[in-house]
Amino acid sequence: MTPIDPDAHPGGDALTRPFTPGMTANEPGLAAYPESVAVPVDIEIVDRETREFVEEWRNASYNCYSSGHKFCREVCPVMQVTRNESWTPTAFHANVVALERGELEVADIAADYVNCTQCGACELRCPNTLFTGDFYRFRTRTVDVVKAVRALAVDKGVHQPGWRSWNARTDERTHEPVLGDVEVSQDDVRDWADGLELPVGGETVLFVDCEAAFYRTSVPRAVAQILQRAGYEFGLMGEQWCCGGPAAEMGYVEQAQRFARHNLDNWRSTGTRRVLVLDPHDYISFTEDYPKYFGEEFDIEVVLVVELLAELLRDGRITPSVPVPRTITYHDPCRLNKRKGIWQEPREILRAIPGLTFNDVDRVTQWSFCSGGGGGLPVEKPELAAAISDTRLDAAATLGVDTLVSACPWSERPLAAAGDARDIDVVDIHELLAESLGITVGGSRGEVGDRRSGGGCGGGSCGGAGGCGS
Repeated sequence: MTPIDPDAHPGGDALTRPFTPGMTANEPGLAAYPESVAVPVDIEIVDRETREFVEEWRNASYNCYSSGHKFCREVCPVMQVTRNESWTPTAFHANVVALERGELEVADIAADYVNCTQCGACELRCPNTLFTGDFYRFRTRTVDVVKAVRALAVDKGVHQPGWRSWNARTDERTHEPVLGDVEVSQDDVRDWADGLELPVGGETVLFVDCEAAFYRTSVPRAVAQILQRAGYEFGLMGEQWCCGGPAAEMGYVEQAQRFARHNLDNWRSTGTRRVLVLDPHDYISFTEDYPKYFGEEFDIEVVLVVELLAELLRDGRITPSVPVPRTITYHDPCRLNKRKGIWQEPREILRAIPGLTFNDVDRVTQWSFCSGGGGGLPVEKPELAAAISDTRLDAAATLGVDTLVSACPWSERPLAAAGDARDIDVVDIHELLAESLGITVGGSRGEVGDRRSGGGCGGGSCGGAGGCGS
C-alpha cells in the first residue's frame, strides 16, 4: 500500500526524514500527512459505521498485514505474559482486513481488543516505523487502530461489562470511580489540597487526575508544595471533571468529548491559559485528544510537571539537599517514554537527589517495560494487568534495588502490589523530590504504600495534611 507519487511534495515532506512517534520535536506535517494508495478501492460493506471505519483504517492495517513483520510481539506486554496470538498487534490489524472482506464483524473481535495497554511499544519496534523515510511510507498506528475498534464496538452496541459499568459511574460522578472503595465525587475532588491554601482559577492551574486526587493523594500534595517552594504561582480548577481520556481509550468517545468540553469551558471561565499536568494519561488527553476535538479553539498551553521541575532545578529555584538513602531504578511510564519521547527529565531529577544509588534499567527509552496499568486493562482484566506488573517488578529485582520510582500515579497501584511481594517499595518521583527538599508531604500513598511507610492511611481517605505519606 505504498503511495506512488513520491514527487508530490517538492523538496521532501515530513515522512522523508526519520522520526520517533510522539516526540514533541516532530514536524506538524506528520500528523496531517495524507495517506494515498495506487488505485481507489470500493468497499462493499452495507453497514455504514463499519464501512466508514474500514475506509479510514484499511491502509494502516494492510501495511502491517502485508509486511509480515512480527517484531512487535516480543515488546508487547500482553504478548509477553499470555502468548495469545489473537492479542498481538499484528492480529489487531489483520482483523481490520477481515472486516473489509466480510469475514468478521466487530462483535466477533471486540473482546480481543481489551488486551492492549496502548503503551505504543509495537509502533516503535515495527520496521515500518523505523524505516519511515527510506522505503516505507506509512508509520504503524496500532494504538489508534485499537482505540478506533473499541469506539466502533461501542457505537454498534457491543460493550465490555467492566468498561460499561466504569464509564456509566464516571458519567454519573464526573470522575472515574477509582478501583476500590474510595469515595469519589465532585465535592471531594480538591480534598487532597487541604491545608495548602491554594487559590481557585488563575492563568495557570494544576490538573490532578482521578487516581491521584482520590487515592494517591501524596502525589499532588508533593507537586503543589514543590511548586510553592519554588515560588511558582498556580491555582486549582473551578470545577474539574475527569479528563475524559480513559473513556476515549475504552471506546466511549461521546462521553470523553463531553468531559473535554466541560473542562475547556471551565478553564475559559477562570481565565486559565496554562494547565499543569502531573499524570501521563492526562498529558496524552490534553496534547492529542483535545486538539482533535476542538482544533484551533484549543489554545491552552499544556505543561508536564516532570519537565517543569527539571527546568526549576536547572534554574536553581529548587535545590535538593536532604539525602534520601535508597537504591532505586526508574520505571518509564509508557505514555511519557514510548508515546512522547520524555525520558531524560525524570533521570535529571533523580540524579539531582543526594543519597540515591540509581541503577538504571537496561531497556531504557523505546524498549522500557510496561506496568499493565493503561488502556483500561485493570478495569476489565485486573489479573492480566497484575501479571504484567509482576513482569516489570521481576526486571527491577534483578537490579538489586529496594525502590522502584515512577512518574505515573496510574501505574503505581499495580506496581506497588507486585513490589510488595518482592520487598520493593514503589514511590512517585514527585514524592521523592519533595522528600529531598525537606517537605513533609502528607496525604496517602495508597493501601500498600501507607502500610510500608507506617502512615496507616489506607485507602486514600485522609486526603489532607495528616503527614502519613512520605
